[in-house]
Amino acid sequence: MYSTTFSSSRAAVYITFIVLAMVKGSTGTIFTLVNRCDYTVWPGILSNAGGSGFSTTGFQLPPAATRSFQSQPGWSGRFWGRTGCSFDPTTGQGTCATADCGSNQIECNGAGATPPATLAEFTVGSGAAQDDFYDVSLVDGYNLPMIIEPVGGSGGCGSTGCVADLNRICPNELRAGDGKACRSACEAFRSPEYCCSGAYASPDTCRPSVYSEIFKSACPRSYSYAYDDATSTFTCNGADYTITFCPSLTSQKSSSDTSSPAAAADTAGGGSSSQPQDNNNNNNMPAWLPNF
Repeated sequence: MYSTTFSSSRAAVYITFIVLAMVKGSTGTIFTLVNRCDYTVWPGILSNAGGSGFSTTGFQLPPAATRSFQSQPGWSGRFWGRTGCSFDPTTGQGTCATADCGSNQIECNGAGATPPATLAEFTVGSGAAQDDFYDVSLVDGYNLPMIIEPVGGSGGCGSTGCVADLNRICPNELRAGDGKACRSACEAFRSPEYCCSGAYASPDTCRPSVYSEIFKSACPRSYSYAYDDATSTFTCNGADYTITFCPSLTSQKSSSDTSSPAAAADTAGGGSSSQPQDNNNNNNMPAWLPNF
């Protein structure tokens, strides 16, 4: 009798898990963007070709604000944070100091970020049995700290991102925007060995450079160059995701902590012109940089 009861209980749990996974796979994934910077960020969103996008492609996110979106199963695309933006309250036209999408509007309208830009990239599984793939990429350079944290889900589900302020340690030859962003070596020099193109278009021929290793040392879980897959791509099944701009060192979660940050007001639109501080300190890498 004990064996029969135990087996029935296990079967019930298994069926419940399958049903929940199917429901999750059919309803899509929730992405929550959180701004913990002490300045306004204007997130941009780019959905890959053929995918159903969100209700907006760009908006204003003041300090302490959050905003959530639900994707369709199988969605793929990227999020990033524009800084130093100024938009005319009447016409809605304007530009951003970093990661501008070139649309001359708050909405990016299908345009991607102009490098340098820290990118959060996702490919959501198209069904309950398929994993999500996600990463934080510095391949197009860096403009602000960012992390991705899965909420729920099963599998590896590790947090990833770049918490360090790379603008403080950016080599002079990579500096952009008066020190407000740091270019990748590919963007700065347009050379095949840095861009992994031409004769260098394979993992065997395109190796880490002294510049990508600066990024990798400061942010070990982020993509530092095009073929940095092994330590930079993460997977999870059935999760939602929180993307945080300027996460504090003391508020980082381990990959086993899947709770979501407390939500603040959802605020969009408007035309603030807050900007991050311009820090031109070019000393050697400071000891406080986290291993994240």
